[in-house]
Amino acid sequence: MQFHERGYVSNDPRIKAAAGYGINRPSELPDEMDVLVVGTGPAAVAVIAQLSRFPSINTYAIEKRDGRLMQGQADGIASRSVETFNAFGFASEIQDESYRNVEMNTWSPDPKEPTNIIRTARVPDDAQGLSEWPHIYVNQSRVLDYFLRDAERAPGKVVPNYGIEFLDLEIDRSHAYPVAARIKYVAGPRAGEERLVRAKYLVGGDGARSQVRTALGHRLHGEASMHAWGVLDLLVNTDFPDYQVKCLIQSHDQGSLMIIPREGGYLSRLYVDLGETDEHDAGKVRDTPIEKVVDRANAILHPYTLDVRGVAWWSVYEVAHRVTDGFDDVPEELKGEVHPRAFIMGDACHTHSAKAGQGMNVSIQDGWNLSWKLAAVLEGRAPESLLDTYSSERKVIAQNLIDFDKEWSSLVAKPADEWEDPDGLAKFYDQTFEFPMGYMTQYPENQITTGMEHQALAKGLPIGKAFKSAEVIRRSDVRWIHIGHLHEADGRWRVYVFADEAAPALAGTPTAEFAEWWLNNPASPRVLYTPVDGDTDATFDTKVIYQQDYTEIEPGPIPKAFKPIKQPLVLEDVNQIFSAGHGRDIFRDRDISREGAIVVVRPDQYVAGIFPLTAREELSSFFAQHMLPVN
Repeated sequence: MQFHERGYVSNDPRIKAAAGYGINRPSELPDEMDVLVVGTGPAAVAVIAQLSRFPSINTYAIEKRDGRLMQGQADGIASRSVETFNAFGFASEIQDESYRNVEMNTWSPDPKEPTNIIRTARVPDDAQGLSEWPHIYVNQSRVLDYFLRDAERAPGKVVPNYGIEFLDLEIDRSHAYPVAARIKYVAGPRAGEERLVRAKYLVGGDGARSQVRTALGHRLHGEASMHAWGVLDLLVNTDFPDYQVKCLIQSHDQGSLMIIPREGGYLSRLYVDLGETDEHDAGKVRDTPIEKVVDRANAILHPYTLDVRGVAWWSVYEVAHRVTDGFDDVPEELKGEVHPRAFIMGDACHTHSAKAGQGMNVSIQDGWNLSWKLAAVLEGRAPESLLDTYSSERKVIAQNLIDFDKEWSSLVAKPADEWEDPDGLAKFYDQTFEFPMGYMTQYPENQITTGMEHQALAKGLPIGKAFKSAEVIRRSDVRWIHIGHLHEADGRWRVYVFADEAAPALAGTPTAEFAEWWLNNPASPRVLYTPVDGDTDATFDTKVIYQQDYTEIEPGPIPKAFKPIKQPLVLEDVNQIFSAGHGRDIFRDRDISREGAIVVVRPDQYVAGIFPLTAREELSSFFAQHMLPVN
């Protein structure tokens, strides 16, 4: 964390001073606003937290509930989500209170006595080393709490307005605030009152029964598996030895069970196989009493038993795999001609089983994908066409999620005697682990992601995928640090300059020549898109990484492009210079060419493109596709 750049700070640096619309923010919903967020689910809170960091944007959020979510719902947190939490400043805290997954154990029928189960495999979590971030479990309500706390600490000071229901909307693009939303107060002294408010943009994160989705005329399409599961958060006494370890359990003839340990050291979540449902029963299985669900769990666990001492939450559901036919208000035939004003995300777009643990994780990425783009457009830094990429990028990811979950949930429910390989389920889990870790997403070429022309310059940083961090030495304090961990959710693009083999110099090397062009040339994106009266890295967080050992690097000969100036004190920032040392070598670890390379990373941490150090026109053309000059 860097602070003091504007002057000495003695209080908590995580709490920013109110600015813009955050100053004396009215608690009442205004008649007009820039963005209206509907709901406070995982996708919505990511949007709220991101936009609150831009106090020039008037953002409000409404939630039908009369307060925060208390319990239940999602709990699995992918490593990619923890990485995202770090960008918002709360990864360490949420890890401290979470259950950290270290392995998954599988249990199957004992060949000698099939009515009993025995442990058949231990699968280490992330045996492939996909991420330095852990795979954790914690109640969804705590995730929402942290995002909303971040929003309240940010300069915009956005706080949800609870007890307000979204009813419907109309869009008139000729109006300065095109989205007219009808809302209703359902709690508090104004309960029953209806009202019309207007917004430039509306974002619907209001869940699987989304009223925003209905208002936009979209529907969820797909199918139900006709298989039911009970889900219970339990406090128990048990002789089952792995109750605090993630487990997949397949019994001989009683179905399957998943155990997901939870935060706190006592609580675990059970997904209990209740078998096939009758397509004509109209959801009757949802009336299954909790006693029957617990009995089924005990039958699956035989010869072990659960003595239930407390139930924190429980439900019965039928697996359904559905994705919506649209993620915004623009019909397919008008894509590219008309730009969206209303969006849906999260469970409003995709529903699936909970067993792959991806609902909350994919939703968070929906929200971050959209929100940084909204901020860029509303601040005049990007054309409205940037918003078209939200639907085109995230709809594909939603379908990938549905396809993966359909296969995974069917395998979990597959009877044990139908497996040719007793370890088949464990092997599938290990082989496909990149998806539940959250790192399978790879955006295709579009206006904010290049093609693969220069991928060979940095083979270990795939274009379109999340930037895979590695440790480097920060020259200012000679501390080794994961360079990707410095990526904050501040809307800036990252430009990582991996230097050529020549020693650092002010001139005469490809790196130095690029630095001079980047800092001063009128055609440079840094010059075109950075306000002249602000920090020189206000739009592009530019870092240089040298191949030499840190002991060979001195800050003096480093070009000024890598020592940005912070206003208003005109402080030179020397914290953006990195190198090798103490066995750390990111060039080796990420297969980066020793000739050097420029790696451009989007504000949401996905690699946008890779360029040679000699790139000038290519870089200018790339950023011109999605940025507007600010000077």
